[in-house]
Amino acid sequence: MTVRRLAPVDAQTYWMSATIPNDQFLLYGFGADSGGVDRAVREIRERVQGCAELGLRICDDRSWHYPTWASREVGPDQFVVHELAERTWEACLVAVTALVDQQLDPRTMTWRLHVFGDIEGMPGARRGTVAVLQICHALADGVRSSALAGHLFGRPGRGPDAVGSPYTAAGLPVRAFSAARAHRRLVRDTAAGLVPSQAVPVPVLRSNTRPSGSRQMRTVFCAPAVLAGPTVTVGVLSAVSTALAGHLRELGDDPSLLGAEVPMAKTGPRLAHNHFGNVGVGLYPDEEVGLRIRRIVADLRQRRRRAAHPAMRAENAAFASVPAPVLRWGVRQFDPDVRSPTVAGNTVVSSVNRGAKDLRFGGAPVLLTAGCPGLSPMMGVTHGVHGIGDTIAVSVHAAESAIGDVDAYLQRLEHALRDQV
Repeated sequence: MTVRRLAPVDAQTYWMSATIPNDQFLLYGFGADSGGVDRAVREIRERVQGCAELGLRICDDRSWHYPTWASREVGPDQFVVHELAERTWEACLVAVTALVDQQLDPRTMTWRLHVFGDIEGMPGARRGTVAVLQICHALADGVRSSALAGHLFGRPGRGPDAVGSPYTAAGLPVRAFSAARAHRRLVRDTAAGLVPSQAVPVPVLRSNTRPSGSRQMRTVFCAPAVLAGPTVTVGVLSAVSTALAGHLRELGDDPSLLGAEVPMAKTGPRLAHNHFGNVGVGLYPDEEVGLRIRRIVADLRQRRRRAAHPAMRAENAAFASVPAPVLRWGVRQFDPDVRSPTVAGNTVVSSVNRGAKDLRFGGAPVLLTAGCPGLSPMMGVTHGVHGIGDTIAVSVHAAESAIGDVDAYLQRLEHALRDQV
């Protein structure tokens, strides 16, 4: 294959994973399969042989250069069939949470499929199979990883194409000058009210406590029709506002300025495997639901408007031209022990539509999808919103230090999701 370097943002994501683990865990629930797990795994392994993007690893052996993508054969080490002592949905989620401590080394492999067969009590089925795609973040963001999973599980059509950045370090001076000029225009446009200002950071709350103690994952399933708001994402953000504010209040916090960090796709063509930025959105827990939803919608619209300003594209182009040694040095300066009194959000709410219910594990159809959104030193409670067909899953990943009783919080969230309409 032609040598293809990692785009700077993907290299940064890879280097940062040594400090803050960032593997993604995409969970899919399938019905019972009379053909058996082993046959289904063989079919998947044969299918992925034809997808070059699922045959990649990272080569990082030259400190003065960016890592490159190298090919590897899809092998049996990328498929793990787990035998649980207790084959229940709850025990399966416990096992998935434990996988977070077993991060991949992308120099060896960039993804691995975990299979849990004969699971009882899975939502929507008396018995079924759970397959979890573990994938390193440098290979894919949420949208791209969902597309790769779709190919893995038999979605018609080609898998995602290769992505490459057209920028090199040689163009840095020109692009840096263009970015500086565009930034001055952004400042003028913001002062004139033509572009929304940056989101205001919010005070840290207990949910921002460094994760410690037990970590747990929980899921709530619902249909889009029961959610308030114009979109699934907005409806879930409103429900999280109600549930998290009430929970934190009982823990002694003042959540009146509660906010969420929301990953948002960047504008323009995809030039890296990771094509998104995190934005801060107010959750307005003290407002009545109708007004709260309107304010959340307005915040999201403002963040999109600011992200579409030419200065952002110029800034991205300049960053994509940063020499590898400079970016490596910058990553090494990050200190995970530094605490800040303010943050972009008190929780993360990441939302991805994973498409139609056209996936299969062997002969079994897909019933649901969920995720285990990652934690970080300043984020001890995260939410994932994932839809497939007309089934929506809201996943909560939380550390005891940040949430206390996760089941009490989940009960609040379940009520909030269903009681806002």
